[in-house]
Amino acid sequence: MQDEIRSFVLDVPQSELERLYHKLDAARWPEQEPVSDWSQGTPLVALRELVERWRSGYNWRQCEAYLNSLGQFMTEIDGLDIHFLHVRSPHEGALPIILTHGWPGSVVEFLGVIERLTQPEKYGGTAADAFHVVAPSLPGFGFSGKPTETGWGLSRIAKAWAVLMDRLGYQRWVAQGGDWGSAVTAEIGRQAPAGCCAVHMNMVSVRPTADDLASDDPAMKKALAGMKFYADHDSGYSKQQSTRPQTIGYALVDSPVGLAGWIYEKMYAWTDNQGSPLDALRMDAILDNLMLYWLPATGASSARLYWESFGDFSGGPVKLPGGASSFPAEIMPAPRVWAERLIPELIYWNAPDKGGHFAAWEQPEIFVNELQLCFAAIR
Repeated sequence: MQDEIRSFVLDVPQSELERLYHKLDAARWPEQEPVSDWSQGTPLVALRELVERWRSGYNWRQCEAYLNSLGQFMTEIDGLDIHFLHVRSPHEGALPIILTHGWPGSVVEFLGVIERLTQPEKYGGTAADAFHVVAPSLPGFGFSGKPTETGWGLSRIAKAWAVLMDRLGYQRWVAQGGDWGSAVTAEIGRQAPAGCCAVHMNMVSVRPTADDLASDDPAMKKALAGMKFYADHDSGYSKQQSTRPQTIGYALVDSPVGLAGWIYEKMYAWTDNQGSPLDALRMDAILDNLMLYWLPATGASSARLYWESFGDFSGGPVKLPGGASSFPAEIMPAPRVWAERLIPELIYWNAPDKGGHFAAWEQPEIFVNELQLCFAAIR
């Protein structure tokens, strides 16, 4: 049956891990960069440290076992298999939420917040704060299917997420996301499917107006400075992935060192750190996330989302109530006026004092508190 929900158990063959080790051992490395920072990309010393851990100290089986313990599932939607985590709260009155990751993230971003959301009483909260959690892998990411036709852009993904929540029996639910997840969540807010009653984003993307560009507001100036830095120095990956995803895909699928260098740079550039990604994220957690690109060979298929929808990232206003949290180390830390433009019925706004682009991953306690405060208004 096409609407069947199937249990999914990860059991990666040892031969696949041995193949990875062989690839790592056989890597041909470039010379060291002639700068003392990350301005030319992932530094050789930093990447060699990460790869050495990947080869000799990292244990994939721990991540595999934890994902299996949470509850992983597959279901076919619109001709494509969608992989998702589904963790119900023990509190029957919990509010269902669908969490959407982005690139270069995965459902690994949410591993530190799932218990906090489903069992808040363990962390000082109450049953009134609880959520049932659904966290799908985007098409072409993780263990979801890889589209074999064009058309799997934001609109189609948003519709698929509404089908998924309906299929799980949730008649009233909310949506949340960052990065591509924020774009999908905003699109859900525009489509306003039956059942979805509110949205929350930890990345707000709008097109600046002439008034924005002329503003003297410090928050606006910071956001515009972030936008300029991104355009001038940080967006090469997106230009490549939005124009020629297949070309870069060969390297990302074949070379684990190339994949690691491509992704590790963003763990540095987009986290709230003091000079190293490891200030914000554990190395093994970074490798867990990396494995969700390496094992299913999604370097090309995940990049294609940029080809499909990069021009649609900053769309019009949503039709549902919603909230936004602007973390200080976000790529473009949005001022409140941007959130009001994207979400006319703004029910929650805050600018936490720490955290970056990978908010749930970097600051799980703050992230969960933001969602609890936002959605308290519609429970």
